[in-house]
Amino acid sequence: MDSIFSVFGSYINWDVKSLLLFTVVFILTADYIKNRRRGNFPPGPRAFPIVGNLFTLDYTRTHESMTQLAERYGDVYSLRMGQRWFVVLNRFEVLKEALVDQGDSLADRPDLPLLQDISHGLGVIFSNGNLWKQQRRFALSTLKHFGFGKKSLEPIILEEFSYCAKEFKSHKGKAFDPHLILNNAVSNIICSLVFGHRFEYGDEKFRELISWFAKGLELEASIWAQLYNAFPLLMRRLPGPHQTIHHIWDNVKDFITVEVKKHKQNWDPSDNRDYIDCYLSEMSKGHADKSFDEENLVVCVWDLFLAGSETTSTTLRWAFLYMVKHPEIQAKVQKEIDEVIGTSRQPSMEDRANLPYTDAVIHEIQRMANIIPLSLPHATNREIRLGGYTIPKGVTVIPNLNSVLFDKNEWETPNTFNPGHFLNQEGKFVKRAAFIPFSAGKRVCLGENLARMELFLFFTSLMQHFTFSMPAGVKPVMDFRFGVTLAPLPYEVCLTSR
Repeated sequence: MDSIFSVFGSYINWDVKSLLLFTVVFILTADYIKNRRRGNFPPGPRAFPIVGNLFTLDYTRTHESMTQLAERYGDVYSLRMGQRWFVVLNRFEVLKEALVDQGDSLADRPDLPLLQDISHGLGVIFSNGNLWKQQRRFALSTLKHFGFGKKSLEPIILEEFSYCAKEFKSHKGKAFDPHLILNNAVSNIICSLVFGHRFEYGDEKFRELISWFAKGLELEASIWAQLYNAFPLLMRRLPGPHQTIHHIWDNVKDFITVEVKKHKQNWDPSDNRDYIDCYLSEMSKGHADKSFDEENLVVCVWDLFLAGSETTSTTLRWAFLYMVKHPEIQAKVQKEIDEVIGTSRQPSMEDRANLPYTDAVIHEIQRMANIIPLSLPHATNREIRLGGYTIPKGVTVIPNLNSVLFDKNEWETPNTFNPGHFLNQEGKFVKRAAFIPFSAGKRVCLGENLARMELFLFFTSLMQHFTFSMPAGVKPVMDFRFGVTLAPLPYEVCLTSR
């Protein structure tokens, strides 16, 4: 009897093993058939079953990993992230052909699960189709009404600089970390347009809020975010840093929701003071498609608030580092400012034409800082041909701006800080076609004009009033923290009044 059970048990054991083996082979075969590169699809590194190329990249330097892969697989290549195909575009001519010449076909954002769970397809940055066109058009027209990108905004920026300068002077030349002060100062410009008021530098709640931005953007470009997008059903239920992303952005949206409620309490339709008021007026018109509602308002404000704060302040943090690393360039900028503007008046955008070297230095800071190295993802809304390859509808496309801003065929000394990249032989400023830190095409950064104005006025004012140096015995560290934005590592700097 025992021998019968033994044989039967052995049979069951082998039957389970056979079933497991069959299941594994079936899954691997199905995965291969479903996800193999077809026809004239761009080449790329070999993908592993199930996970694809999730572990091919170094997520502490993803932009550099992607640029290195282009050397092996060409300017247009593919990566498989879980069950989704990505196509990475490299070098200026390829990006121009894709984003400008075929811009209509690449005007969409991909429906990546993490982005969808955060924004629900709403807002200005990650919405698509008519909703995106409608919200972008409304945002641009409304913000322009309040001075966005216009000369009338200069006094607001310069007034904010005066608050910022006072905060800097309070350190009396001693070393300090400028991160939160700069973030607060730059954020206050977009806050004045969106919320109708600024926030004091001593406002702990606001300082905590803007301190989250860097961490949220870092996590959104991490391996955790990629795993979330590849296996959303699983990752939504598992603990980990990916849950911190939701926590950070939920807190930011809660802050915005409180601001919206305050506006609604004392809103006067005949006196729109800022973007939120104008949006409330648009909501009151009762759009049939309900595209203007409070949920969309919160996401739109979140988009504008984040985009209008983090990128410019991060660029200025890099500017401090490049000035202390190159004191001879800092001195030359100050000399030009002294000769053109002097010390008795504030800079104006009209001065830019007479400050070619200063303008060149600002552009070179933007190029070297490489703030958004992989831009934001696009998606094909129809099949396209690019670089000799066929890219089907629905594929996520990554414009590798890093490959353009550091291309040895576009820049004489791509890896060296050299303002001469933007100067001709007569010393006049020349903008280069390959200078695309704001990306290009239909999804070009909505706030480019504002950012350019802020950078010029803040940087010129800083150079006019201060000299930058490192604490005694400390050398500037030019390494970065990779995220959606490329941020410098935390550092302290000394500012001496001139």
